[in-house]
Amino acid sequence: MKYAVFSSGSKQYLVSEGDEVLIEKINTEKGKPVEFDRVILTVQDEKVVVGKPYLKAKIKANVTEETKSKKIRVFKYKAKSRYRKKIGFRPSYSRIVIEKINS
Repeated sequence: MKYAVFSSGSKQYLVSEGDEVLIEKINTEKGKPVEFDRVILTVQDEKVVVGKPYLKAKIKANVTEETKSKKIRVFKYKAKSRYRKKIGFRPSYSRIVIEKINS
């Protein structure tokens, strides 16, 4: 089995070829190919390669959809001072399909 761990934005994702992953929004259009070069770890059969901090491997993927998640509610409150503040936001995501992991 072949899989890899890569970093995008402030998060790390474990993927293998053919996976569909929801990641933080990236600046590419729907249907366009994207390449990730911040690969942290690759595993092929029993061979594990770990980067210090990154490998020279690349992950090729296609953006299939750009979407937003459910609204996240943030409520700030201070006791005994009548301070209450309720806000919310919807984080944006990109759905990608992993095509190839180049070691």
